[in-house]
Amino acid sequence: MQLPKDWLTQGLIDFEYKKYILLAYLKTVSESFGKTELYPFLSDLVFHYRNALAIRENKALLRESFPKELSLEEFRRLELSYRKLIEDDEVMAELDEIIAFAIPRIKESLQEGTIIYDYVESQCEISPVGVTPLYAREGYLFVTQPPEKETNVYRYQISFYEDSQEQLRSLNTEFIESVQKKPLYTYERIKLDLLARWKDMPNPATYLILSRMKFPFTETLMPVAKRLFVKHLSRLHEAESNPGV
Repeated sequence: MQLPKDWLTQGLIDFEYKKYILLAYLKTVSESFGKTELYPFLSDLVFHYRNALAIRENKALLRESFPKELSLEEFRRLELSYRKLIEDDEVMAELDEIIAFAIPRIKESLQEGTIIYDYVESQCEISPVGVTPLYAREGYLFVTQPPEKETNVYRYQISFYEDSQEQLRSLNTEFIESVQKKPLYTYERIKLDLLARWKDMPNPATYLILSRMKFPFTETLMPVAKRLFVKHLSRLHEAESNPGV
């Protein structure tokens, strides 16, 4: 079960009804977390929590609270719908009660997911495969977990952007193949085979992310690995931008 982006203002604004919807959603989230499946629910919880706080504090929908996939036109429709609601004192009183109920419960689920996320991240190690070139903004990423019989191989490219407040990062990964790992088929050998097949990157940066424990790959390990990898590359970029610091 997914919780719509505009669940707070969509349809019937009734405390018992919204409470039922939220608790059913959080039950689904809890079941997913119980199987150590983090995504897509963890990122959804972050959105719903921030949006509920924004509505409570500002009595307005904040554009930046919504996912980037939400178009400006879609957001404006949501905003218009919300503005009509706030003109009705009775509806707003009901909405305030719904938000007061929702925020601590979403926060509790978010904290549960964050604990799992931190644990999964703590089980992951990043190491270079072979010699790492100075330019590490593109290359190959290997991701594997016990019993290391299969390694997923990706091509990656990261971009860094600066705005007035923070550094923005964008990581793109392209799945290449799953390699059956054998004792004599080392990660260095996998890299050499990639070099022989793909000539456009003669000296690519190549990294291995190895999890010490087995987790659901698509729902947990890969999303966590990608975020961990972004942090690693960001540190390299920062060191490159500020040599000697």
